[in-house]
Amino acid sequence: MEEAARVAHELRVKRDQRARMGRLLKHLFLISVSIVMLYPLLWLLASSLKPENDIFGSLTLWPTEFQWHNYVDGWHGLPVSFTTFYINSTIVTVLSVIGNLISCSFAAYAFARLQFTGRTFLFGLMMMTLMIPYHVVLIPQYVQFLRLGWVDTYLPLVVPRFLASDAFFIFLMVQFFRQLPRELDEAAMIDGCSPFKIYWAIILPLSLPALGTAAIFSLIWTWEDFLAPLIYLNDIKSYTVPLALRLFLDQEGQSSYGQMFAMSVLSLVPVVIAFIMFQKLIVRGIATSGMK
Repeated sequence: MEEAARVAHELRVKRDQRARMGRLLKHLFLISVSIVMLYPLLWLLASSLKPENDIFGSLTLWPTEFQWHNYVDGWHGLPVSFTTFYINSTIVTVLSVIGNLISCSFAAYAFARLQFTGRTFLFGLMMMTLMIPYHVVLIPQYVQFLRLGWVDTYLPLVVPRFLASDAFFIFLMVQFFRQLPRELDEAAMIDGCSPFKIYWAIILPLSLPALGTAAIFSLIWTWEDFLAPLIYLNDIKSYTVPLALRLFLDQEGQSSYGQMFAMSVLSLVPVVIAFIMFQKLIVRGIATSGMK
């Protein structure tokens, strides 16, 4: 009996040691992958503090001399202050987020909770738009907006958001709305609620995780969008932050890489803050909307 107990104890000790070694190796692997993924951001931050000659000429990540004035020079180094570009991006982003939440939640509620002719066909047609590259419809959209006189304004960047143009967010919300019990709608209808009242008073309050996920993704994609503002905005005073960063690169003259990297770091601040503040909401929204 004592020999059997001793052997069992040794087996448990060995099993625990293997488990601890496995956890250690797993954590070392994850740390290594994290360092590889974070290296571009660390290089960007270090380059924003380096002199121009050391950005591409030095192999070390740590700056030999901290150039804090890159941030001040970058903020005021263009014909228009970077404050203007931040305000422009904020306006476009806020309006786009509001438009996506309103229009996409309306469309998702119709597909998920209402019964109407052709619902399945229209939903499949909407899903097919996810497979169409943006570049395919770029020229027709530009011609249409040009005829409307919207070029060089924010309307082409904002108005489509109020017309449920992002099928991804519709699909995300549809998956969440379908998980809500139908008995809630039936009880509300018995109490005399209209479909809009059900949407406003019942569906939306229960759908905060999905709405939060859609808002964060919409904020990130709109804030970092470069192609659409490049196509529709011509006046430098209307430029968004991604377009303003391009102005630091002069192919005929001298490029200000240090200032550009400094402003690139500052351009990431709103996105990082939003992600840190709402990361739990993002995880809940993805986990409960079928996107996992």
